Amino acid sequence: MSLLDVQGVTKTFGGLTAVNDVTFQVPERGIISVIGPNGAGKTTFFNLITGIYKPDKGTIRLGGKELVGLRPDQVVEAGISRTFQNIRLFPSMTAEENIMLGRGVRLKGGYWDAVLRTGKFRHDEAEAHKTAELMLDFVGLSKWKGELSTNLPYGDQRKLEIARALATTPKLVLLDEPAAGMNPRETEDLKALIRAIRDDLGVTVVLIEHDMRLVMTLSENITVLNYGSKLSEGLPHEVRNDPAVMEAYLGRGAAAGEYGKEAR
Repeated sequence: MSLLDVQGVTKTFGGLTAVNDVTFQVPERGIISVIGPNGAGKTTFFNLITGIYKPDKGTIRLGGKELVGLRPDQVVEAGISRTFQNIRLFPSMTAEENIMLGRGVRLKGGYWDAVLRTGKFRHDEAEAHKTAELMLDFVGLSKWKGELSTNLPYGDQRKLEIARALATTPKLVLLDEPAAGMNPRETEDLKALIRAIRDDLGVTVVLIEHDMRLVMTLSENITVLNYGSKLSEGLPHEVRNDPAVMEAYLGRGAAAGEYGKEAR
């Protein structure tokens, strides 16, 4: 059974169909990429999985549990966390504090525990500090523990977002363009981090990404969206050599020229 099983999901906004009858499965401990031209519906698809939008039709299940109708925080509790295209750290909080906020969904204390600083609150606070330290170490940011997140280098801010997502103890993490704005060295570091997320933490990874070198060398399977519909799916070499994918990215004439060069 797939860890994530999306069946026939559709979402429209007025007269625009942003996601059209998409079926998508993710195996446990996989590294899967979702790619496509700008406006293909990729981020909307992530928003449907994480409860930001509710699909007009279709089902979304994590480990057999239906997610449609759950709030985003309930989706996180079920085991899915994510990052976003644009960095969404709290700039006036330290790196450690940003991660501690991510851990909040797993803590048991309530409002009055925090107000009265009960034993449960103190236990939760200690546990959140410990998790933050572990995640900072895992992503290689321990030196920035007490630094305001806004002062971190750009690539490290991206890693901090990933660390915050991992602090929720997810089964599946969705990374929305994690390499955007990174230089080649930072991208290689990111590739190693994503592999470690799967290999060392046992967390399944799905990423939206435009860096095709990263996608083709990291992904075990790739799904291509175009105009909200699934255009292609398969192993990296299968997707790379799919004429429909070439046409979507390059246009009909350019794709024909590219394949003509390969034939020669």
